[in-house]
Formats: sequence, structure tokens, C-alpha cells
Amino acid sequence: MTSEYCLPIRVYVEDTDAGGIVYYANYLKYLERARTELMRSLGYDKPALFEGMQFVVCSVELKYRQPAVLDDQIVATAKLVAVSRTSFTIAQKVLRGEQVLVEGVVKAACINHQTKRPTAIPAEMLQTLQAAI
Repeated sequence: MTSEYCLPIRVYVEDTDAGGIVYYANYLKYLERARTELMRSLGYDKPALFEGMQFVVCSVELKYRQPAVLDDQIVATAKLVAVSRTSFTIAQKVLRGEQVLVEGVVKAACINHQTKRPTAIPAEMLQTLQAAI
């Protein structure tokens, strides 16, 4: 099914530093929103917390290439690239038109909500995630 979720975003004053450039940490927020909406598009309305388990980001690797600036129309993307029994990996970008501003990879692990220890992704969800690659 190879699905890439694309989330349009407008850059507002609150997203920028004093020079009108998007503050670097705000790209993480944009990417989080795109991952959340990707999960929603796969049928999971509450992507962070499910029955007794939750997903937590366990690694992030980002490359900042060009800055977004005030009033830019940008797009944050999210595409599943790997799924294991206890985690999944998503390739992500922030684009302005065809120009890549930020790109990277985010890995999320499934943990038990109570113990905070790794746990298996529920079988039905695992199948859905695998089919989305």
C-alpha cells in the first residue's frame, strides 16, 4: 500500500525566532503531527495511547537543509518504512514545494503503559502497519 501522509502547514509568528525563521524544535512538532495523522489515516484515532500500551519515540535523526520562514506554506510528510514486533520506523520530511527543508527518520517503540517496558504491537495493528509499507 505504500502510503505517505502529507500534512499542509502554514508558518505563523509563534513558530519563528526573532529573525522570522522557524525555530528548529518546531520541526519536531510538525513531524509529530504528520505521524499522528498518518496513524489516524490507518484507523487509529488515539495513536499515542491504546488499551494498556502506548507508543514512544525512541530515536530521532534529522538533517536540517534549509529554513522555513514566516508565512511559508510547507508540508510535513510521514511514511512507514519498517515495522517490527515492538516498533516502527517512519521516514519524514518537511517540504516547501519541491524543496526539502528537513528530512529524517523517527523510530517509535511500543511499551506497556503501566511498566513502561517494551511490549508487542497488537497483532491486528501490526498487520495494518506492515500492509502500509
